[in-house]
Amino acid sequence: MIGTPGRFGAGLPAEDVLSDLLRTIRLTGAVQFCFMPMGDWETDAAPSLAKMAEGPSSTIPFHIVVEGTCWMKMEGVETVLEQGDIVAFPFGTGHQLGAGGGGRLVTPVKDLPPKPWRDLPVLRYGDRGPQVRLLCGFLQCDAMNFQPLREALPRLLHVKTHASADAGWLRATIAQIIAEADSPRTGSLSMLERLTEITFIELLRHEIATARSGASGWLAALADPAVGRCLSVIHENPKRAWTLERLTKASALSRTALGERFEAVLGTSPMRYVRDWRLYLASSELSSTAKSVAAIGYDAGYGTEAAFSRAFSRAYGMPPARWRKTTKRAA
Repeated sequence: MIGTPGRFGAGLPAEDVLSDLLRTIRLTGAVQFCFMPMGDWETDAAPSLAKMAEGPSSTIPFHIVVEGTCWMKMEGVETVLEQGDIVAFPFGTGHQLGAGGGGRLVTPVKDLPPKPWRDLPVLRYGDRGPQVRLLCGFLQCDAMNFQPLREALPRLLHVKTHASADAGWLRATIAQIIAEADSPRTGSLSMLERLTEITFIELLRHEIATARSGASGWLAALADPAVGRCLSVIHENPKRAWTLERLTKASALSRTALGERFEAVLGTSPMRYVRDWRLYLASSELSSTAKSVAAIGYDAGYGTEAAFSRAFSRAYGMPPARWRKTTKRAA
């Protein structure tokens, strides 16, 4: 057996399989600003924070309601957002915010001052009526480039921190975000990025906690004993020369049974999962290191740079060298 016993036997516990993915999250080119409208107002549904970022489709807009109440419309559904609510859009889904009806149209994204910013921009609209205060922005989440996670997430992540008994520390994090925005000090913008990162990771953990009873998808796979054992050893040692025989031993299932469980829960095979995870790790290395494409490809299990380039292009829509150039330009 590989590694030490965990929740699923050999390898990493399921929580650490998740951590393996979450640690690749990085905030790059994040826009954050304070949006403070008063009275009746609404935003244009067309402009999106996601459009302000370049590079791969890993841009996630978010809003934190610091004060007041407003409505949000997304895909024909209206939701009331209250103080302490956090919403994020893993796929950059277009949405509209507003208060009241028939109010002035505001376009905060277009009204932002030119960068670089020394302090958090504050955009105020109106001079009478109830005030709403939101912290808005986006972050780049490399983990969204891992297809199994993308397929497991909803179009909207929404946590009501004031209504959740176990969200005390998340409320404290929001309070610290407000403090950094209200009383800027040296390094406040960097602190806001780190605090936003922590907040987003908690949103993902909340989604996993509520989705584990699902029958399929990557989140459900973590809760499946046999598939979870298999994922744990893959994530613990992705460079190992995995074979189906080795994975069946780790999962304590026959080849047929393991293949059937993977297909039912993840819609893929064990060996395809190994390939996809290695390619995802390669995409992260291309973005964050100066390691040669050939060396990254070798670590991903490819004997030649040409074979790696073909496989990477099929998975990510562009060759490794172009991916590196695109993602580093966006950073």
